[in-house]
Formats: sequence, C-alpha cells, structure tokens
Amino acid sequence: MNEILSIYEKWPFYGYRKIHAVLRDDRGIECSRGKVQRLMQLMNLKALYPTKRTTIANSQHKKYPYLLKGVRIVRPNQAWQVDITYIKLRKGFGYLVCLIDIYSRKIMGWAFSPFLDTHMCLEALEMALKTGQPEIINSDQGCQFTSNVWCDTLKENGIKISMDGKGRWVDNVYIERLWRTIKWESVYLHSFESITHAKDVLAKYIRFYNQVRPHQSLNYNKPDNIYYQNVQGKGTVQNLSTNYILEMKGEIDDSKIQAK
Repeated sequence: MNEILSIYEKWPFYGYRKIHAVLRDDRGIECSRGKVQRLMQLMNLKALYPTKRTTIANSQHKKYPYLLKGVRIVRPNQAWQVDITYIKLRKGFGYLVCLIDIYSRKIMGWAFSPFLDTHMCLEALEMALKTGQPEIINSDQGCQFTSNVWCDTLKENGIKISMDGKGRWVDNVYIERLWRTIKWESVYLHSFESITHAKDVLAKYIRFYNQVRPHQSLNYNKPDNIYYQNVQGKGTVQNLSTNYILEMKGEIDDSKIQAK
C-alpha cells in the first residue's frame, strides 16, 4: 500500500492499470491489477482526469441562502467570494482555489493542489484570515463549501455563509472574472511541468495582480492600495461601490466569461 501511495502522490493522474505497470516494471513488485484496484479503493485513491466540473454538490449537506442580492458593497471585508477552477499541467492537472474581497478585488488567500478537496479550501481560508475578517463569504454549492468542516470554520470565525443559486455563475461574477484574468494573463502563457512549477508561477502572478496590475474597475488602482487604504480609514470610496450583481445593469456584459 505504501508503494501504491508513493506512486499516486507523484502521479495522481495514474489509474490502477498504470500504477500496476509501474509496480511491475519499475519497482519489481508482482501483483495483479485487481489487487492494485482493490487497494486503491480501500485507500480512496482515484485517478484525476481533466474536467471543467469543479462544482460537485452533496445532497446530504445543508445549503445556505444567497445573502448578497441588492447589497451595496461599500467597504473592504464586507463580503468575500470563494471558488475553485482547474489548471492543466503537461501531465495531469491541478485545482486553484481563491478568496477575493469584492470591494477591492484583492486576492485574500489561495491554494493550489492536485486534489479537489476541502483541505485546500481551508488552507486558502487560513491564509486569507491572516489579513482580514469578512462579514460574509459567498460560494457556490460545491461539496467543499457545504461540508461541515468548512461551514463550522466560518461560523467559529463569526462569518455569515452565502451560497449561489444552483447553476447561477452570475452570483459569483467577480471571481469568475478573476479566473478569466489569471488564465489569459498567466496560465495560457506557460506549460506547467508540475504542481510545484504551477504553484510558483501562480504565486508570482497573484503578487503582481494584487500589488502591481492596474484594474479598470478600480479606476486603474491596485487591489492592495484600495484594500489597505480603506481598511485603515485613509482612503475614499472613489465611487467603487455598486449594487451587487443582480442590480448591476450593464456591468455584467461579460456573460461569455465562463473561464473555468
């Protein structure tokens, strides 16, 4: 089992047939494909395959109402959004989760992993909470965000839970725009050799996005500037606030956004 796990951790996109071949040809371990398959099932190991579907609901989990309809976002930490997208590697792929502050568009926390699980979401949340504390976090109804451990962590930190309507990407439009930006300005310019390579490139881009890149929606300011100036009470609103999402009239003309 340890040999299977070590192969899977190195190549999580390998199914039981390829792992069996590695065990036999590279490590000199004789066993049947069926045994490898049974052991992988016992360890809950499944090969990862590219897919655009990052929102997988769990019917057993509680769903929370959408709290942001018609809400004016007028300050940092009033509401954050969180979502997951997939990023293709040369061999296999990984998942990127980000939390953004809606008012400033600042990426508050992020994590990148070969596994589509709640652990990476909690890792990104832990990073984000080192900088700020939101009143509300909005997500889709994916099982990572409806899980007990995610919801309990938000409640323990006094954060209200908001969830999109089923199939309504527009309820999370700002982070959908973030995916489009990251992919066109960074991901599509690289051929990632590994999770580590992708993580290094993403870390550099996220620093650039927060600290250097002018944002049209922020009057060509930077997210870090808007966030910290207003958190510390040194800035002005600069007409950045808007009726959230469903009241935005012409601002959602990016409906071809679907960059997941």
